[in-house]
Amino acid sequence: MKPITIEYALRTTWQLITNMYNEKAAAYDSTMSMGFTLLSIDAEGTPSTALGPKMGIEPTSLSRILNTMEERGYIERRPNPNDGRGVLIFLTEQGKEKRDVSKETVLEFNNSIFKNMDPKKMEHFFEVIEFIKMKVEQNELSKTV
Repeated sequence: MKPITIEYALRTTWQLITNMYNEKAAAYDSTMSMGFTLLSIDAEGTPSTALGPKMGIEPTSLSRILNTMEERGYIERRPNPNDGRGVLIFLTEQGKEKRDVSKETVLEFNNSIFKNMDPKKMEHFFEVIEFIKMKVEQNELSKTV
């Protein structure tokens, strides 16, 4: 059997998780991206410019997501009182309901994994993920490739 790369294991696993979340979200007239956005908006409002970096997505993708969410009544945009040009994103009541479903879904997935995996293995999993993240952030991986 041919060994798989770390990148392949991460990418294919993430794709399966994405498909699972999108399938669940579709039942609520949503997507995984919208659910992630709902979970990233603070109760006191979140500057639209802070959401992209917070979520790790490009501004054009975020703009599309926010426009769809606004059309569906999940969010509202209000002027930022501390920044004349800025906009704060707030959840509507419907958005809060959708956020609760998103939160429940994420917690359900996490609880399922934690219940069925040895705690020591989970500890190692997070150590490895943090190590990979740190190396990528420090751009140290390209020096060895």
